[in-house]
Amino acid sequence: MKTTPTLGQVLQARGVSRRGFLKYCATTASLLALPPTMVPRIAAALENARRPSVIWLSFQECTGCTESLTRSASPTLEGLIFDSISLDYHHTLQAASGEAAEAARHAAMEENMGSYLVLVDGSIPLGNPGFSTIAGISNYDMLMDTVAGAAAVVAIGSCASFGGIPGAYPNPTGAVSVRDLVTDKPIINVPGCPPIPMVITAVLAQFLTFNQLPELDKLGRPKAFFGQTIHDRCYRRPFYEQGLFAESFDDEGARKGWCLYKLGCKGPITYNACATVKWNQGTSFPIESGHPCLGCSEPDFWDGGGFYKPVSTGDFGSGAALAGAAAAGVALGVAAAAVSRRRQAKTIKEG
Repeated sequence: MKTTPTLGQVLQARGVSRRGFLKYCATTASLLALPPTMVPRIAAALENARRPSVIWLSFQECTGCTESLTRSASPTLEGLIFDSISLDYHHTLQAASGEAAEAARHAAMEENMGSYLVLVDGSIPLGNPGFSTIAGISNYDMLMDTVAGAAAVVAIGSCASFGGIPGAYPNPTGAVSVRDLVTDKPIINVPGCPPIPMVITAVLAQFLTFNQLPELDKLGRPKAFFGQTIHDRCYRRPFYEQGLFAESFDDEGARKGWCLYKLGCKGPITYNACATVKWNQGTSFPIESGHPCLGCSEPDFWDGGGFYKPVSTGDFGSGAALAGAAAAGVALGVAAAAVSRRRQAKTIKEG
């Protein structure tokens, strides 16, 4: 009978130090907003966990989600594949191809029935099965066949989570999301175009540690990463509160790092961890690079009425009501700034 080694056994065999392992556990706890007291529990759970089988399906996508995964810094891609999970099928990363690749997928499903994870990136076309096939199998048939014996499904990226760019108007392929089709399995949505790599790997590590889904919001996203808007944690937020906005990409406000709301920033209505986890090993995120947030982790972001228009001037998918609230926030910010200036002027005059 085949015995799968525990993560602790794999780590020991690969010469990973205890100190390095605990550092990984502390990082995972921090990413998941868990208290330091949870680090020993995470360590104990991971040491005794057996590597779960993971099958990654890629459908109507650009490979950006896989590219994001390969740039994960903590844990690294190598650590994720060899130490935490058994990535048994991924037609972009695997060495096998053709019949051997499909045989590997079926073998993983049979050997791990009821316990394997399915990761999906890309939307699923329903308009015509021939729009997207793998090994002559339509995306729909491959998805439904693979998830039948899965423990849970993780939709990676906005295409798999919400339909994404393939599902944008006029949606010529009839693209739909994973949740539109799979209704009898737990589903975690990790949207983004692409998602932050560390968010992808941390979600997998949490499932491995606690053997249960993280707390999700109404759109099926992990609250640990999608519980606050980008605006809530943005370092430019003080300028927003003062009513200081860049009017163009090359004006004084842009050079001084003022708020990008008037240039179309969707941060006030976009839930993601970009402002805190950031990209490129924590180096920066789009707003820090001088570009407005596009809202790529929200449903229908591509059909939002223009990337460079303030959210109050266009219907940003399901965020129209929030757009009004954001506009009200701008008005309050401008008013607060005016009051502050009047108070300062009065103080100077009286002094």
